[in-house]
Amino acid sequence: MTTATRSAVTDYAERVLSGEIVAGKPVRLASERHIRDLARADSDPEWGYWFDDDAAQHAIDFFESVLTLPEGDDPDGAPQPFRLEPFQKFKTGCLMGWKSRDGFRRFRTAYIEEGKGNGKSPWAAGLGLYGLVADREDAPQVFAAAVTRDQAKILFSDAEKMVERSPDLSALLEMTVNNIAYEANKGFFRAISAEAKALDGKRVHMALIDELHEHPSALVVDKMRAGTKRRRQAMIVGITNSGYDRNSVCYRQHVYSMQVLEGVLEDDSWFAYVCQLDHCSEHSQPSPGCEGCDDWTDEAVWPKANPGLGPILPYKYLREQVTEAKGMPSKLNIVLRLNFCVWTESAIRWLDMEHWDACGDPVDSLGLKGRPCWAGLDLSSTTDLTALALVFEPDDEDVVDVLMYYWIPEEKMRERAQKDRVPYDMWVRQGYMEATEGNVVDYDVIRVRINDLLAEGYNIREIDCDPWNATQISTQLMGDGFEVVAIRQGFASLTAPSKELERRVMEGTLRHGNNPVLRWNAANVAVAQDPAGNIKPDKSKSTERIDGIAAVVNALSRMIVNDTGEVGVFWA
Repeated sequence: MTTATRSAVTDYAERVLSGEIVAGKPVRLASERHIRDLARADSDPEWGYWFDDDAAQHAIDFFESVLTLPEGDDPDGAPQPFRLEPFQKFKTGCLMGWKSRDGFRRFRTAYIEEGKGNGKSPWAAGLGLYGLVADREDAPQVFAAAVTRDQAKILFSDAEKMVERSPDLSALLEMTVNNIAYEANKGFFRAISAEAKALDGKRVHMALIDELHEHPSALVVDKMRAGTKRRRQAMIVGITNSGYDRNSVCYRQHVYSMQVLEGVLEDDSWFAYVCQLDHCSEHSQPSPGCEGCDDWTDEAVWPKANPGLGPILPYKYLREQVTEAKGMPSKLNIVLRLNFCVWTESAIRWLDMEHWDACGDPVDSLGLKGRPCWAGLDLSSTTDLTALALVFEPDDEDVVDVLMYYWIPEEKMRERAQKDRVPYDMWVRQGYMEATEGNVVDYDVIRVRINDLLAEGYNIREIDCDPWNATQISTQLMGDGFEVVAIRQGFASLTAPSKELERRVMEGTLRHGNNPVLRWNAANVAVAQDPAGNIKPDKSKSTERIDGIAAVVNALSRMIVNDTGEVGVFWA
C-alpha cells in the first residue's frame, strides 16, 4: 500500500467525516462509503472489490507530473502543473483505485455534481487523457460528449490545450481537427454531439458528458452507454451543475446517486460525488428562514457546494454572484442552481413567492368600477388555458390592483386534472375559472364576458394581447367598440412591464387578492434574459402554465407608457 495514496484519498474522507473539511451530506455519505468499503474489502474476500492504492496513485501522479492546467502560467511564464485539490484527488483515486477481483475497474458510471467554476471540465479532460494514454487499454476511444458541438468542444478544448502545453503528451499524441490520436495504441480522443447525429457505432472506453443538466433527453447518455458493451472497464462520467427539470436525465441520475449514497439502492458500479447545501428533514431543498437548513448567503456553508472554493474558485466571484442574486430576483434561481447546487422549480424562477404572497390583500372589485384599467389578454391555445387580467391604474398609495378571469375547455379540464394533478375542476367550482363546453376554449364566451365587464362599470381603456391566434376575436372586439392593441412578445415590448411587475411585487405595491390560479402561474414562470439584461416571461422555459402572468405583463406594457409613448401595434 502506498502511504501517499491512502493520505490523498482516504484521509480526505476522514477529514470530511471529522468536520475538518466542510462538506454537505452527500459528500459525507460518499466518504463514509469509501471508508466502509475499505473495511469490507479487508474483512470479506468474497465481496469482490478491493482498493488498488498503486492504481489510484498512478492516476493522481499523471495529473500532477504529466498534465498542466489548460490556462494560466506560473510567475516564470511556464505552464502550471495540474496539482489536484484534495476533493479532486478523492474523485480521481476512487474512480481509478477501486477494482473488482478480476483486476478491472469497479466503477462504470460516475455522477459528479458541483457548483460552477470548481474545475469540473479541466478535471474531466485530464481523466480522458489518462484513459487515452495510461490506462493499458487497446485502441481506446475516448469521447467528450454533449448535445451540441459547442458544448462538446469546451471540454475537448481543455484536453487540446493540455496536450499542447505538455512536452510528454505533445511528443506522444498527434492533433488534427477535432481529434487527438495516440498511434501507439490506435486510440483517439474526440468531441462528439447529438447535433452531428454521429453517436452510434462507437466502442466507448471513456465518455465524458459535460453539463448533464442541459441535456433535453437521455439520448447522449444512452448512446454512449450502448457503445461500452465490448469494453472491459469502460466508464461514463457525467459532470454537471444542478438543474430545474425534474423529468430530465440529469435529475434521474441525481436521485439515483442519492439513493445509492443513502443505501436505498445497492449499485457497486456507480460512483457519486454530489455537492450541495444541507436541508432539514422537513424540506427537500434548503428553505429560506428555516433554522435547520443551510442559508445560501452564509459564507460558512459555501464550500459544501463549492469544494474548490479558494484555490480554484475565487471568493470574490461567488460574493458578487450572491450580491446580485439578493438584489435581482430574476437571477436568484440561476445562482442557486449553478453556484449552490439547488434544484429549482424553473429555469429562472422569476418572482419571489414570499413577496408575492405579501401582495395578497383582498381586491375591492366593486370599488374599482370607474377607475381606468387595461385588459391584458393571453389566449394561449384554444385547447388550453386562456387568461384575462384587468390591471387598474395606481391608487393614491401607488398600489396597482389586478382582477383575473380564466377559461378552460371542459374536456381538457378533466384530462389535465387527472393526468397532471392540476386542480382545474376545484378552481372552477370555487369560481376562479370558467369551463367552456367542448374540447376547445369558446372565444365567444370570452368576448361576451369582456362586454359584460364594460357594462358592469369597469373602465376598460383598451385590450392588450399577444397577436398569436387573436385575429378573429380582436376584430370582433374592435367591432364592439374596444380599442385593441397587439403586444409583440419580444424583449423590446416586454422588458419594461416585466421589470415593473417585478418591482411592484418586491415593494408590495401590487394587490392580487391571492387568486390561487394566478399564484400557480407566478410560481411556474421563468424569464428569458438577453445579454443586455432585458427580460421577458418565457413559456418554453417555465415548468407549467404562466398565462395569467403573461396577461398581466401585456396590460402593464400599455399602462406604464400611457403618457409617454406607444408600445405595440394597432390592428388596422
